[in-house]
Amino acid sequence: MISSKAKIGKNVEIGNYCVIEDGVEIGDNTVIRNYVELRKNTIIGSDCYIDSRVSTSGNCKIGNGVTLRYDTIIARGVEIGDNSYICPRVMTNNLDSGGDQIGGAKVGANCFIGTNTVLQHGISIADGVTTGSMSFVNKDIKEAGIYFGNPAKKYVKS
Repeated sequence: MISSKAKIGKNVEIGNYCVIEDGVEIGDNTVIRNYVELRKNTIIGSDCYIDSRVSTSGNCKIGNGVTLRYDTIIARGVEIGDNSYICPRVMTNNLDSGGDQIGGAKVGANCFIGTNTVLQHGISIADGVTTGSMSFVNKDIKEAGIYFGNPAKKYVKS
């Protein structure tokens, strides 16, 4: 189902069984695979790859050249910078423990977020950050580098 109020750029490929709601914008040359759900006011840049079973809660912004891999969940208010790569099953949220909307994570440009990483509500990640698989990011990451663990901490060579 594609809303007549969605804006679809040139050369966009959309797979089977997708839901694209009102106010969604998809930039040129973006590929959207099967079973993708893009809720109201999701903005996706140009030259992106959105893998199967990705879903957004709406009101989020995905930059240019971004890859969202299989089964990733992008919460309301999340922003992902240009040329970032989000591995399979990454989860973001925008609610605190009381169920109040705090705002989604802000991921910088040129980041690599590892498989099954969880990005907590309201955090910011600087440009050029890599997170290891299964990391839990619950605080701002203010400088480029490699971070992993629960909670995620910066890797320092010894």
